[in-house]
Amino acid sequence: MTISVFIDGAVGTTGLEIRERLSNRADIALVTLDDDRRKDAAARAQALNDADIVILCLPDEAARDAVAMIANDRTRVIDASTAHRVADGWTYGFAELEPDQADRIAHARFVSNPGCYPTGFLALVRPLVRAGFLPAEALVTVNATSGYSGGGKAMIGEFETGAAATAFRPYGLSLSHKHVPEMQQHAGLAHPPIFQPSVANTYRGMVVDVPLHIGQMRDDTTIGRIEAALRDAYAGSALVRVADADVSTIAIEDDAGTDRMTLRVFGHAERAQLRLIATLDNLGKGAAGAAVQNLNIMAGLDPVAGLTL
Repeated sequence: MTISVFIDGAVGTTGLEIRERLSNRADIALVTLDDDRRKDAAARAQALNDADIVILCLPDEAARDAVAMIANDRTRVIDASTAHRVADGWTYGFAELEPDQADRIAHARFVSNPGCYPTGFLALVRPLVRAGFLPAEALVTVNATSGYSGGGKAMIGEFETGAAATAFRPYGLSLSHKHVPEMQQHAGLAHPPIFQPSVANTYRGMVVDVPLHIGQMRDDTTIGRIEAALRDAYAGSALVRVADADVSTIAIEDDAGTDRMTLRVFGHAERAQLRLIATLDNLGKGAAGAAVQNLNIMAGLDPVAGLTL
């Protein structure tokens, strides 16, 4: 069976990445619009309603408008914007988030693709909250750095023309980054985490680092038990792996160019301190790879078809 797919916003960074992963697949028929019809409302509406599954790679308001243009009860939607990540009626598209999350995605009509930073954060934190090691009331901080491709065309141009004369730049200094609500809600935390994002002068890749004090965790918490909890959470996963903490350095590019994510647990027993670190590709498991994984699940196909492990 062939699934018809329309990528609305296929000329943006994420849309192009998704199209590349789908373009040579015999089980996917891409619905495309010529350049002169991409902004034609009638043509877009027809494509949105003709497709079996629509993937939205649009700004938030445009994504909401696109959903409103779907006039049938058949077309299913994957939204890669921030618009619906904590919205009622939408299923969060992080297949490994909960034991039954992939099944929820398989039966959902509306799926919200996770943000790149939240993907790493939630992969590290949600299993610990669910298992009771990290109380919902815990005060959590997350430090994360992305390649500049995550900033869209303007940031890509800034770095690639040399206008950004820097190797590393913190941002989100108002502490009101749009990813915080999905981090808090889907982790099951009572308080929003302090999120400290940065961009590095490399095209793709991401490091997400969550430091924790064992003293604010359950009394029987140890470094070994935290690592075991993460290994249990992702046992059998093709895309999320827990690696040994036997390295002295981690590079932002470690999982760049793939659709996987690697988690590690570092700790100092005497100081009762932990650092949980995830590496992923901000355009892979953090964006396009996740969208293709969700598409596969919704269509009843191999979940990792078209992905790079």
